[in-house]
Amino acid sequence: MTAAVLSTDLPLPNKRSGKVRDLYDVNLPNGDAALLIIATDRISAFDVVLANGLPGKGVVLTQISKFWFDHFAGTVDHHLLSTDVADVPGLDDAQREALRGRIMLCRKTNVVPIECIARGYITGSGWKDYQRSGAVCGIELPAGLQNSDRLAEPLFTPSTKADDGHDENISFAEGVEVVGAELMTWLQEKTLNLYTHARDYAGERGIILADTKFEFGLLPGTQTPILIDEIFTPDSSRFWPADDWEPGREQNSFDKQVVRNYLETVVASGAWDKTSPGPELPAEVVEQSMERYLLAYEYLTGSRLTL
Repeated sequence: MTAAVLSTDLPLPNKRSGKVRDLYDVNLPNGDAALLIIATDRISAFDVVLANGLPGKGVVLTQISKFWFDHFAGTVDHHLLSTDVADVPGLDDAQREALRGRIMLCRKTNVVPIECIARGYITGSGWKDYQRSGAVCGIELPAGLQNSDRLAEPLFTPSTKADDGHDENISFAEGVEVVGAELMTWLQEKTLNLYTHARDYAGERGIILADTKFEFGLLPGTQTPILIDEIFTPDSSRFWPADDWEPGREQNSFDKQVVRNYLETVVASGAWDKTSPGPELPAEVVEQSMERYLLAYEYLTGSRLTL
């Protein structure tokens, strides 16, 4: 694998960098404005970007998203125009080669300020919420559930961004106050429909899709919502191997669990306090994590990805 791509510097306007992705504005040859999303190999945990990344991670996430966007092309309109670097104007051959496999050229939208979360199993923050209150995000659940139990029906648990940048769970009614009843109802229905279909698809391939999150945007000048961001990747979803699922405990997962487990040992040793700058990951943690990402791709798509 090549060295982790931690940043990009391209001759394109309006660069914005998030924790793990870089974005640029692009003017297409037909005159349309587009958004270039670059999935770097940076990795964050506990809201901190770590000193080194996972080589190839951005490629895996992009290719998984592309697979799902293609899969749902007839079900929901989405923002993806192309993943071919040849379609990005203004780059030279070396820049295109560096970005190969890790870009999404997308339609621009006005982002709907609601993060749409579907939960089919009780785990993570939902499990903690249930232990405290018997409910998940205010939705009452039967007594006696165990950690990682499958729910009778998937839950729609929206959230929004608080002033400090963290997700803040909200009720459906609070979401209506933000975006209106018609759009909120559409978001709920589309989120649960997409999740249910992908959960069943993944289940047939030996993977449990425990939960996932979506973002949607409105096409400029319209109230037409489309699916944006990445979808059903190990960074936006919780995937578990079906043959290892056992309610009553934490599950092994196809994501950065290996990274989080290692970092918890660093925190326990007193060497890090979960604030920036993040520590460097040892080679074995990097290798084990990438094995999980690549295995998720193989299970979902039925093919292997060569980095």
